[in-house]
Amino acid sequence: MPLDLAEVHRLVAEYRDPPTVGVVGSHSAIDVADGAVTEGLASLVLVQRGRDATYSRYFRTIRDAAGHRVRGCVDEVWEYARFADLTAPEAQARLRERHVLFVPNRSFSSYVPIPTIEDDFRVPIVGARRLLRIEERTEKENYYTLLAAAGIPAPRALPGPDAIDRPVIVKLPHATRRLERGFFTAASPAEFREKRRALLERGTITEDDLAHARIEEFVLGPVFNFDFFFSPLVPRADGLELLGVDERVQSNLDGLLRLPAAQQLALSESDRLPEYTEVGHRALTLRESLLEEVFRIGERFVDATRERYPPGILGPFCLQTCIDQDGHPAVFDVAPRIGGGTNIHLGLGHPYGNALYRGPMSSGRRVALEIRRAAADGRLREIVT
Repeated sequence: MPLDLAEVHRLVAEYRDPPTVGVVGSHSAIDVADGAVTEGLASLVLVQRGRDATYSRYFRTIRDAAGHRVRGCVDEVWEYARFADLTAPEAQARLRERHVLFVPNRSFSSYVPIPTIEDDFRVPIVGARRLLRIEERTEKENYYTLLAAAGIPAPRALPGPDAIDRPVIVKLPHATRRLERGFFTAASPAEFREKRRALLERGTITEDDLAHARIEEFVLGPVFNFDFFFSPLVPRADGLELLGVDERVQSNLDGLLRLPAAQQLALSESDRLPEYTEVGHRALTLRESLLEEVFRIGERFVDATRERYPPGILGPFCLQTCIDQDGHPAVFDVAPRIGGGTNIHLGLGHPYGNALYRGPMSSGRRVALEIRRAAADGRLREIVT
């Protein structure tokens, strides 16, 4: 029988205090683990065989003779042949036996089929389980339909390549590295066709993915990824928090941008076509006169999710935006879970989260703080789905 919220509530009612914080070993798992141990909770990282050393060796928890943590933040690592194996019935039972509250990241929702997460993964998730589906741009109901319903500005979509009359970005997955992007830009139908040909020959994209690609306006402006948090444990007016802001570092795009124009033009045709493989993040702050509009967008997003996907967004989420020359943000991507760049405020926090909590507050620590508060007050069911 498909999982429902009532069953999740029954499961979490059997959990002891304190629970264990679990996360897939990828993405922003170090932030989640560090936040957990900072708040006095145990951390568990679930890894795929051959990809464990970061967590089992380099960031593993080391304790003194009295049992106190003196180094590291990953208390325990569980290994699977494939990430998807963590949803096997016996694996789920083991997670429940350890009273694991699971923090989803993009790797989890990419390696495990969304229907499995929604209907078969019987482990309480800290966050909005049924919102994970909206990241899939091929879904009829996705983050673009949600943004439109919320009245949140987003780049305009074009119906096809023949309609290109301005700079656009074409959004589709990489042909072989499915977690990465096969994005490319164009400013005319002819440029679209030429880049399409080159990327198909290179093996970066496929015809099938291209048929389902989204072509949207390229907003000329810097990128700001706003790392928000929404808490249902406080009055609605106090629920939305801005913890941090980051931007992506992408290869080989950022490498190309570091070259003078003459050297870019001297590259081969293949090398001049950038790829958008995410390899890191940098921290940012925003001009304060623009913050209020960002908060308005965040509030609209929260309200829309509560109306269309009850109980709505819970915990961390990220709105990825471009800001134009007039200071207006347009949301071009949504992460309805912890963002990929939160490791940048790992340990030290971020100016916005720190200003709220009068001390270091990263997204990972904020998740753990929410868990600890909810457990202490007997309200865990309000923060899980």
